[in-house]
Amino acid sequence: MDIASWFDINNTLVNIPIGAGYAMSWIEAVGTLFGLLCIWLASQEKTINYLFGLINVSLFAVIFFQIQLYGLLLLQLFFFCANVYGWYAWTHPTGRQGQPLQVRWLARQKLILTAVAVSIAVAALAVFIDPVFFSLARWSVAGLNLLGLSVSLPELQPDPFPMWDAMVTVLSVVAQVLMTRKYVENWILWVLINMISIGIYAAQGVYAMAIEYTILLFIAANGTREWMATARSNGSVHGFARGTTI
Repeated sequence: MDIASWFDINNTLVNIPIGAGYAMSWIEAVGTLFGLLCIWLASQEKTINYLFGLINVSLFAVIFFQIQLYGLLLLQLFFFCANVYGWYAWTHPTGRQGQPLQVRWLARQKLILTAVAVSIAVAALAVFIDPVFFSLARWSVAGLNLLGLSVSLPELQPDPFPMWDAMVTVLSVVAQVLMTRKYVENWILWVLINMISIGIYAAQGVYAMAIEYTILLFIAANGTREWMATARSNGSVHGFARGTTI
């Protein structure tokens, strides 16, 4: 198997007998494995998770390019940058005393502001999700063509689950940012994201992806439990239990 064929989504590793059958390619299998390892290592507060995350988003960017989901391809660029920043933030001292980041809860004011911002962003994206992602697709195609890849804009279809997809998109961005700063709330958001994703993929008949997100759900739930315990040992409490956190 040459390198080019390994990246081809039509290069099937295994046919999964779920529903009408699901042909999982090598690149999807490896990308999924690195994604699972990334989330598990993050739940253990291991900085190496960001290396696995970078590989995961890079491989999925290749997948989205091939299936012409250019809006999602552009989102992978954000996640790539977030992984780079998270790796830096977790390994470099912060603040005047040069202390490394500690697992902690958001302060009450930050928690309220985040909740308000998320609510507004989800509502706005749910209303404008088609033009937003259509624009992302056009920008991605234009950028790829500038690189000399000669891609064409695919036929764009309306989103069948605008509210749920808006929630997953916005919450994923917020959760990723919160993870880079070691806030416990990131895991609570990932639990919610995975629950929604399971429902979306099951409704679309993509049962292999639903199973994958079920695994991610358990990892996120475990991450929530472990980071809550770590925050407690660090002397940090939930924002609504106290006005400020360490």
